[in-house]
This record gives sequence, structure tokens and C-alpha cells, in this order.
Amino acid sequence: MAERKTRRLGTTAVLLVAVVAGMVGLTAASVPLYRIFCAATGYGGTTQRASAAPDDISKALVTVRFNTEISNDLNWEFRPLVEQVKIHPGEQSQVFFRAVNRSSSGVTGQAVYNVTPTKSGVYFDKLQCFCFNAQYLAPGESKDMGVVFFVDPDMLKDPDTSDVHTITLSYSMFKAANQQTDRQKTDKLGPNS
Repeated sequence: MAERKTRRLGTTAVLLVAVVAGMVGLTAASVPLYRIFCAATGYGGTTQRASAAPDDISKALVTVRFNTEISNDLNWEFRPLVEQVKIHPGEQSQVFFRAVNRSSSGVTGQAVYNVTPTKSGVYFDKLQCFCFNAQYLAPGESKDMGVVFFVDPDMLKDPDTSDVHTITLSYSMFKAANQQTDRQKTDKLGPNS
């Protein structure tokens, strides 16, 4: 009887250790899994990455507006060079944002982004974007940074998004966690690309 009780306690201990290990594993994997989920579904206005624009271009027009915000600890000016564009879904478009470092030292910034309405995120595709890489600006330096994108024409066929005629692409620029100490390589997408 004592041997049976000891075996039971051992089994319970092994199960509890396995449950705790599983919970720790899920905790460690939750951020990457959440990012994958958002990228796959467009959840929270997460945009998609694409390698090419579709061949199908719709005759309909969608307005894409641009919005920027800057973190309080980043002494930069950051704004879109145009407030909005009208594009045909499927049509590739390129717009630029100007960043100016107003501080007396070099600073690396990193942009995060989303679109609203959030349900349109799965249909907003970026081909190239300054936001894919950190951006270094020397003191007083100004840089025009581009984004190449398209709106997937399937958005017009989806009953959940067929009513969307205006999309707002928002960028928030933050001071990057890893500050570059020299002029390391950053995204080269600029007005001459």
C-alpha cells in the first residue's frame, strides 16, 4: 500500500512538473506566436508583407491616409510628405515620410505601424518599408523614407471589408532599444530608389 501511494505521489509530481514546464514554454512562445497570428490574420490592423503586387487592378478607388506619432524621448520631426493618396486596389503606390533629427547626437529610431479600420489589415500589403529596419539619423540630418504598398483587390469582395473606402496607415516612431554607435546600414529605400 505504501509503495502504491509513493508511486501515485511520484506520478503526480511528474505531471505537475510537466504542466509547469508546458506553461513556461507557452509563456516564452506567446509573443512570437501572437506576432505570427497578427501577421496571418491582420488582427489589430497588422499589415501584410508581399513580394509583388497583383496583376488584377480594380477600377474602384480607395483613399489611404497617413498618420504619424513620435515617442516623447525621441527628438525627431516625423511626418508624411502627402496626407493621403487615392489608389485602385491592386495598384502599387509609393509614398515618403520625412524624418529630421533635432537632437545634438546621432539617434536610431524604429517605427511600428498599423492600419485602421483594423479589419482592413489583412488586405493592406507592403512590398518595401522603412519600418522594416531601424533608421539612424546623425545630428540635424533629414531623411525621406519610403513605403511601397498596395491594397489587395480581394478587400472589395469580402463582405466584412467591402464597405471600407478609406484606410489610415499609422506609424509611431520610437527610440530604438539598440542605439547604433556609427552609421551602420539602414533601409536604403529613399526618393532615388
